[in-house]
Amino acid sequence: MRSVHHELPAASAGTQRHVRSLHFGRGESGRKVYIHAALHADEVPPMLVAQALIERLSALEAAGAIAGEIVLVPMANPIGLAQDVQGTAFGRFDLGTGVNFNRQFKHLTAALIPLVEPLLGADAAANTRTIRAACLQLLQAWQPMSEAEALKRLLQTLAMDADLVLDLHCDNQAVMHVYTGTPQTEALQPLAGWLGAQALLYSAVSGDDPFDETISRIWWELAAHFDGRFPIERNACLAATVELRGETEVSHELAEHDADALLTYLRHLGHVDGLAPPAPPACEPTPLEGVEPITAPTSGIVVFAKAPGDWVEAGELVAELIDPLTDTRTPLQAHTSGRCFARSARRYATRGMRLCKIAGAVPYRSGRLLSP
Repeated sequence: MRSVHHELPAASAGTQRHVRSLHFGRGESGRKVYIHAALHADEVPPMLVAQALIERLSALEAAGAIAGEIVLVPMANPIGLAQDVQGTAFGRFDLGTGVNFNRQFKHLTAALIPLVEPLLGADAAANTRTIRAACLQLLQAWQPMSEAEALKRLLQTLAMDADLVLDLHCDNQAVMHVYTGTPQTEALQPLAGWLGAQALLYSAVSGDDPFDETISRIWWELAAHFDGRFPIERNACLAATVELRGETEVSHELAEHDADALLTYLRHLGHVDGLAPPAPPACEPTPLEGVEPITAPTSGIVVFAKAPGDWVEAGELVAELIDPLTDTRTPLQAHTSGRCFARSARRYATRGMRLCKIAGAVPYRSGRLLSP
């Protein structure tokens, strides 16, 4: 294992943070996997899964079972990890800018098209190498204006030439679920099966440029743009956000299960030597455009009628709001049928607050599809 420390520019005088990337494998096959944990720094389960992965990847490397390279960043966000506000972790948004740490990565397609067009040819593999080199060139030219932007450039640079990218997160209270791009849904179903995911959510463009999408989306966009002229592999980089249940579900048993599932998927794709067992049946994929966020129309005490993992029929009661000032009770019903896959841990809602999410099969939303 090779350990590399990447310094971030100091946000103010006398401060300095760094990110550690761990590099496993012989680096002989030209294939690469990139995994990082806790881009939202207050999401602890991914960091424990990363610890389990370090043990397993070290043993696999010692056995010579990794011909390519596997890069693991076991703690992806030292900025957010330090944001403790009066005893409460605040790792989702950069306190300096208010921007979500998993939004506003650099989407490269528009800049790539004129850069690579004169260099592409009839060899799809050569085109992949050309596009990856151009991506790294564009990221090198990016001049971050803040410590958080520098972190985003670093993470995107580490991942941009990978064949597989996994962004490990967790939700507030949730069952295991996975997000991926529409063209990659079928390829991610085995991972969903091994993880035991209860929702596999897909979208071609989810909005706000989250990390995994900016790595993978360029490939299907470039393939569409150059269709009939140059062969480009639409899935040259598979990428997914893996939501490892809820934020308090931190145990060695769960972390070991999840690490084993991730490594089984790597075996399935040939990044680790050995045969993967058949994948269990996966949940039915559903469009991110079909997710119904149940929001509070008024403030009040939240009493949930549905828990993560429950199936919800359209018209069923999901939660009730009780106004402690007027004693008014407001029932909240689902408008779509699907799996309740995540909900808030807060039990007092303010007006407009998202309370839970239901994975419906019928798309009806557009625009910014992710939670703030």
